[in-house]
Amino acid sequence: MQYTFPSEEGIVLKTPEEIEIMDQANRIVLKILEEFKRIIKPGITTLELDRYAERRIREMGAEPAFKGYRGYPFTICASVNEEVVHGLPRERPLKEGDIVSIDMGAFYRGFYSDAAYTYPVGKVSKRARRLMRVTFEALHKGISKARPGNRLTDISHAIQRHVEKHGFSVVRYFVGHGIGKKLHEEPQVPNFGIPGKGPVLRPGMVLAIEPMVNEGTYEVEILEDGWTAVTKDRKLSAHYEYSVAITEKGPRILGL
Repeated sequence: MQYTFPSEEGIVLKTPEEIEIMDQANRIVLKILEEFKRIIKPGITTLELDRYAERRIREMGAEPAFKGYRGYPFTICASVNEEVVHGLPRERPLKEGDIVSIDMGAFYRGFYSDAAYTYPVGKVSKRARRLMRVTFEALHKGISKARPGNRLTDISHAIQRHVEKHGFSVVRYFVGHGIGKKLHEEPQVPNFGIPGKGPVLRPGMVLAIEPMVNEGTYEVEILEDGWTAVTKDRKLSAHYEYSVAITEKGPRILGL
């Protein structure tokens, strides 16, 4: 797949006050994602998780960011095992040994938040734990490059290098994005690429950095439901995401 590096066109810089609101919006999402750590167990359904997330978002004074977005019917995306992203919540219970990636966002005081975690369901295999660990590490490798003066693909390259060093692959079909008053803003944030390309990172930029990492091939397919993306070889996939503000002092993970 040929990739065109993002340009600076269309990037919206946020004020310090706006970043504080986005921090509050992300705090809502990260609180719920933390609550899922004790809730996700064998036997629970992803549809139950969806209902829980919507209720908690509204209790905290926000609106679900995903529900109704481009026709999406749920509050969370729940991707199980070989599902990469955009998995639809279902009545099927999670079982021991599954892994499930939960991606969700909130709309609060005019701004969007977006984050994702991957969870073990009960006791999982060593390869699943390793995939999750490497994906989370890769996210932080990318975030470490989100500093003023760096280029956008310095983030991308750091993620790809860490993932491939451990024998896994980075999804190319889906990428991260800018975020703010819109859920998806410029620039696109690929999780792969050579360093030193794309826009110069500047204070006020806010990026949703989200490596999607596959156990096998990086290739994906979209299922007949029109939403759920799965690995082409049906091997496992993991996904972590934070919304990150570029500040004079370096990267700031919003909501933490």
